Amino acid sequence: MRFGDFEINTFVEQRFKLDGGSMFGVIPRSLWGKMIPPDENNLIDMHTNLFVLKAHGKNFIFDTGLGDTLSDREKKVYTAPGISDIEKGLKGLGLTPDDIDYVVLTHLHTDHAGGSVKIEGGRFVPRFGQATYVASKDEWQSAMNPNERTSAVYAPDRYRALKDFSRVELLDANTELLPGIRAVFTGGHTRGHFALEMESGGAKVYYYADIFCTSHHMPVAYVPAVDLYPDETMAIKRDKLPEIIADGVVMAFDHDVSMPFGRVREDGRKLVVDKVEGELAA
Repeated sequence: MRFGDFEINTFVEQRFKLDGGSMFGVIPRSLWGKMIPPDENNLIDMHTNLFVLKAHGKNFIFDTGLGDTLSDREKKVYTAPGISDIEKGLKGLGLTPDDIDYVVLTHLHTDHAGGSVKIEGGRFVPRFGQATYVASKDEWQSAMNPNERTSAVYAPDRYRALKDFSRVELLDANTELLPGIRAVFTGGHTRGHFALEMESGGAKVYYYADIFCTSHHMPVAYVPAVDLYPDETMAIKRDKLPEIIADGVVMAFDHDVSMPFGRVREDGRKLVVDKVEGELAA
């Protein structure tokens, strides 16, 4: 998908399942089950959609999915096989991991950062050997010191490998990574979670990761139970939605199984998301 001087594409890194209730929090199953029908174990299908941006002569990848270094425990948590299509997906875009200049990690949960590393010689090493890894300082501290609630989704050994072998840039405020590409702190899902806002040629594409994780999570109250600070999640959604609708922003959804890109509009009191494909016009 082209917009202005930028190009953003996506591919599915891996398919997995999570408990439907955990993804919709206080919203009853009678509502969310109509949108994403669960299986007999109350699990819903999810994707790790990875986004590759080409801009200013650089290649960015936004998050890295589950990867292929999952422990048996992690495979159970995510109901995932641990077979990653990162290399295959990049090849489809004419790229290899060594062509990636920036790996931008919105947060460090395993389903967003697990693919950052691979195993060579019995140890974790960076998968993207030529890249600068970008994360938030608060998120890094949380991930390196998981507690009883977060230990299932943070893997410190993987992040140590990034520090040991790669350049890691830690952000502590809203930052313009390059002209037209901004990291915007949100909090909410985790303490250091941030989003990416891109604009070129008058068109906008936003990747809000697990703040708007699927096209079904646009309403303010639709917040996953796993969010550490749900009031912050609702506040950022409440603040951004008017802009997203008024400006015709294209949203990139990290876990949606049928709509990686969508544009939001109001239909009476309802929010409707229309699938977007092809070149964007301002």
